[in-house]
Amino acid sequence: ATAVDVKNDSTDSTDSSKSNEVTVVVDAGIYQPANLLSPQNKPLNINFMRKDASSCAATVIFPDFDISADLPLNKLVQIPLPAMKKGEYVFHCQMKMYSGTLLVK
Repeated sequence: ATAVDVKNDSTDSTDSSKSNEVTVVVDAGIYQPANLLSPQNKPLNINFMRKDASSCAATVIFPDFDISADLPLNKLVQIPLPAMKKGEYVFHCQMKMYSGTLLVK
């Protein structure tokens, strides 16, 4: 699977205080995109848009950061993640039917 590179809204790449942002759509039993790529030592905002009415899609969990968020149907929910070290971080629904990976390089 290919990872979607997170884009920085700032044109000044030397400003480490700027966060990156990506939108993930929750639909048809999957996260789209399910594989995210982000630079290390930068905060990341992930916007979730839930279009799937399944109760399994109602929550997203980032176990490495002890973050759990409710995802109301058809509403954008922003989840801010802290600056991260290199590594692979998973996110999933409470039943782990929906899952994704955040790769920090």
